[in-house]
Amino acid sequence: MTDITVQEIELLTLESLPFAVDYGFRVDSLGSGTSTVRAPYQESFLRPGGTISGPVIMGLADYALFVAILTKIGLVELAVTTNFNINFLQRPEPGDLLAVASVIKIGKRLAVGEIEVYLDGEENMIAHATSTYSIPPKT
Repeated sequence: MTDITVQEIELLTLESLPFAVDYGFRVDSLGSGTSTVRAPYQESFLRPGGTISGPVIMGLADYALFVAILTKIGLVELAVTTNFNINFLQRPEPGDLLAVASVIKIGKRLAVGEIEVYLDGEENMIAHATSTYSIPPKT
């Protein structure tokens, strides 16, 4: 694990990830190759039918894995998503979302991980995602 802190992630988010700021995403915890991030509920998350929209869930999952990868490679802003796959498992009611991400494999150029998304306080996953990130070469 690099010596990355929640405060460094928050600063990077403020400076470079406006979508995450707009959605209020925040880091709950960091580990070596892991992160738990939260999307505090906003009424703007809802889609017709009163459920949280897929783009919010996908954005949170992507952000969670980005943060988990940074715990392994440091503050590399240009690490980018190259593949993202998500399965929505159940309809989420309004409430805070938690995404728990873990890096499965990290190499010189690619990182692969998985993300479990939950409604805070609930035991059952509402979505499961896998993703691959491209890591830029060191200069």
